[in-house]
Amino acid sequence: MSRIGKKPIELPKGVKYTIEGNTVLVEGPKGKSTALIAPGVSLATVDGTIHVTRENDKAAAFHGLTRALVFNAVHGVSAGWTKDLDIVGIGYRAEMKGKSTVVFTLGYSHPIEFPLPTGIEVTIDPKQTHLTISGVDRQKVGQVAADMRSLRKPDPYKNKGVRYTGEKLKKKAGKSGSK
Repeated sequence: MSRIGKKPIELPKGVKYTIEGNTVLVEGPKGKSTALIAPGVSLATVDGTIHVTRENDKAAAFHGLTRALVFNAVHGVSAGWTKDLDIVGIGYRAEMKGKSTVVFTLGYSHPIEFPLPTGIEVTIDPKQTHLTISGVDRQKVGQVAADMRSLRKPDPYKNKGVRYTGEKLKKKAGKSGSK
């Protein structure tokens, strides 16, 4: 039996879900989210929690996956998902242009405009070097953070670039001069 699949999902107050075919629509205070339900896997509500069960062992591979997707949707509409990025480097910064575009200055000859997809919000601290990406969909929040990080990946020699908050980098030694 799947260890993750057996864990019940707590339903916070104000969160409702409906099943339509092979998808589950979760609604909560922060918005709406959908998750796929694999064939052979079913959801049931017992005492304010969602229990994920499978019909037979052929659906074992999707048991934990379905539970994780439904949990991500429930957590997203109740508390939301966030990712933090730090910008390190002299003159490196980010600023908002309107509500749907982030403009990065990352040491290139031009600023980089990054349009935000729907459902994603970005807040930038006053120093313009710390970004918080938030949204309902965990996958979309993670993808936007990865795309922003890829604009200027952390350099192992100078430790400059865009990195996740708390990301540890191994600083490499530069070229040594020979005599």
